[in-house]
Amino acid sequence: MVHPETGHLPLFVEKMKSAGLQPIVIETFSNYYQTLLSGEDGLIAENKIVAAQADEFANAEHLTGFEAAGRRALTKAVMIVLNGGLGTSMGLTKAKSLIHVREGKTFLDIILKQAADNGVRLALMNSFNTHDDTVSALSTIKPELCPWLFLQHQFPKILQQTLEPASWPQNPGLEWNPPGHGDVYMALITSGILDKLLASGISYAFICNSDNLGASLDPGLLGYFSEKDFPFMMEVTRRTASDKKGGHLARMKSGRLILREAAQCPQEDRRFFEDIDTHCFFNTNNLWIHLGYLKDLVTHRQSIHLPIIVNPKNLDPRDETSPKVYQIETAMGSAISLFEGAAAVRVPRSRFFPVKTCSELLAVQSDCFEFCGNGRLTISPKRTLDMITIHLDPEVYRKIDEYEKRFPNGVPSLIDCRRLTVEGDVAFEKDVILKGEVAIRNRTKSQVVISSGSIIEGERVFA
Repeated sequence: MVHPETGHLPLFVEKMKSAGLQPIVIETFSNYYQTLLSGEDGLIAENKIVAAQADEFANAEHLTGFEAAGRRALTKAVMIVLNGGLGTSMGLTKAKSLIHVREGKTFLDIILKQAADNGVRLALMNSFNTHDDTVSALSTIKPELCPWLFLQHQFPKILQQTLEPASWPQNPGLEWNPPGHGDVYMALITSGILDKLLASGISYAFICNSDNLGASLDPGLLGYFSEKDFPFMMEVTRRTASDKKGGHLARMKSGRLILREAAQCPQEDRRFFEDIDTHCFFNTNNLWIHLGYLKDLVTHRQSIHLPIIVNPKNLDPRDETSPKVYQIETAMGSAISLFEGAAAVRVPRSRFFPVKTCSELLAVQSDCFEFCGNGRLTISPKRTLDMITIHLDPEVYRKIDEYEKRFPNGVPSLIDCRRLTVEGDVAFEKDVILKGEVAIRNRTKSQVVISSGSIIEGERVFA
């Protein structure tokens, strides 16, 4: 008989115990599961929040006076990089951080250099999907330069129809899902990394995604964070039309800052969520955490329960006929609501250009960007236009191997290109220059090759 308040929870508890998950992780999942049973869906209605205003937050570009304090605090800081992504949206089956992105270097190579150049300790949170790949890639690194590694947990998938644990004997690994990057706090605790960092005299953590090379441990931001003694600080930037589906910052009526993700917005409030003039700041997923405050929070609460995101999926994401499941996930930015005195800071867009698709990879690989002194990738000072918009035909360029075949000798110059659209199968030889708003449309059934040295402006149609 299924208990109305606990459902099939004993089955989940037994499954997680058998997998060797720690009691605090089991307790956390149990709390989330019972939240799901209660009918709570984690939705945050528009009438429960107040839009955040620009004058509430400091502007990072005005914080240069804190750089000296930030440099003094570097020995007490760590850069924690979320390295759990497989890059399935780009057709990958390995860690996305191992893609070669610029000058023959992978995301991981660049992150290691950034940390070394800034003289800051580095930690990577891997998932059960990316850990082995990452360990293998680090095997040639000198031991003293290797980052701390810790593992993200895993939650059992939940059958939508019965709310029982999902079973998939042909591939038992698919019965589990990563619980979102909100798991970083629990993973720091259960891995022992939090205590090791504190014991090493490290108080300040900068957390970012491995695919966002615009993120780095900036001394001005570190100085501002440390001098103000904030427990938690989120980097936010202005939303544009392309960001209308991204999580935005707001305040509860009580005054506490919160993060509302798209999955937490009721359908009837979508027009408010996507109004970039009302909700004008989105979370870059660059976060600053005072580790001492985190330790105190965990000690006081015994665990960290974040607002849940109930993500409906197929059990096998590559098989639409497989059973429908729920994945319980959390977002790390939502922890902003747990910390009394949490803050946000406005940062330039140049600290946020993640690579989720091959279109975004093309932009980062192009001459629109270059490395600056601290190893951070930044917009080239020679570029006078706004951020480039690129749309590559997903039927041709979605997978990384197919993308690479079409740029065998490097990517075109895009420094004077405002917008690029490619439809159909188009390959590019070396030294191609694209200017202004370019649309290349191949409506034939054969591949079109743009020859070396070509300069293209406007629209070019092949029919």
